[in-house]
Amino acid sequence: MISPAQSRAARGLIGWSQTELAQAAGMSLPTVKRFETGTGARVSPDAIATMRRALESAGVIFVDENGEGPGVRLRKVR
Repeated sequence: MISPAQSRAARGLIGWSQTELAQAAGMSLPTVKRFETGTGARVSPDAIATMRRALESAGVIFVDENGEGPGVRLRKVR
């Protein structure tokens, strides 16, 4: 699972708007907004996983909690 902050940071790293994430994940913009802001109806774990896969396919690596907090970074270009 990823956090709303990780999603926002990941989009920032790859230069995506919420609209671009919604399109890449094949979901509605309101779903992305609800997840990233934590407002409105709860976003399903399946929808969050779909957003994560879309961001990962664009080159994002999600870093789990390791004592310093969760984070994101970009995959090395090969």
